[in-house]
Amino acid sequence: MIMRTTQIATDEYYHVYARGNRGISIFMDNRDKERLLFLLLVMQSPLPADRVNVLWSDFSIKGWSSSKNTEDSRNNKLLASHTTLLKDITEQRMVTLVNFTLMPNHFHLTVHVNEKDGLSRYMQKVLNAYTKYFNTKHKFTGHLFQGPYGAVHVQNDNQLLHLSAYIHKNPIALKEWRSKLDSYPWSSLTDYVHENRWGELLKRDMILEQFKDEKDYQKFIKESSAKEFLEDEQLFDSET
Repeated sequence: MIMRTTQIATDEYYHVYARGNRGISIFMDNRDKERLLFLLLVMQSPLPADRVNVLWSDFSIKGWSSSKNTEDSRNNKLLASHTTLLKDITEQRMVTLVNFTLMPNHFHLTVHVNEKDGLSRYMQKVLNAYTKYFNTKHKFTGHLFQGPYGAVHVQNDNQLLHLSAYIHKNPIALKEWRSKLDSYPWSSLTDYVHENRWGELLKRDMILEQFKDEKDYQKFIKESSAKEFLEDEQLFDSET
């Protein structure tokens, strides 16, 4: 098992993960998954929660949508009324979210740290807000997450690429998604190989610019022995 990284440096990439306490599910329904994903996206900045929470009513797994005209506003056609707020989030980021996958009892992220203490502030905001939401909604008591989140330093581009493959291949453990990973809605793989649902809130450039196109990246995902590579590079936690 990889130990929690204690020294977090700015302008570096990290593999970040957290799991349910004693392996319990951290989601009861799809709206719970939407809530955690929402927090992972909007809490990248230090903006207060009451300001970014106005976006929640217009959030769905299919993208940013308008309750008034849903069909016309899906798939990353951001609402004009929220343009300034979304711009503030992306311009004031403590961390930058590169990719993600939500699984039934854990999640994985790649993040770039933009400022001192940015990662700890980001994860504290996300985990505290989600735990409060989950406990209130489901009348749950006790610790939802197992100890502190894990964070492992990504030391080079090769590690970064294989980490993205590992994160995007995680749903292969779910039988119903094994043959259609690019359609798994709780992973950013669909945002990498199809349309990016989240615009500037999800920064794919560092990964995709190293491939000819999205199909070339998808081929890399399919052929990568990411888990074995990350074990060798000590970038992998065997418990997730």
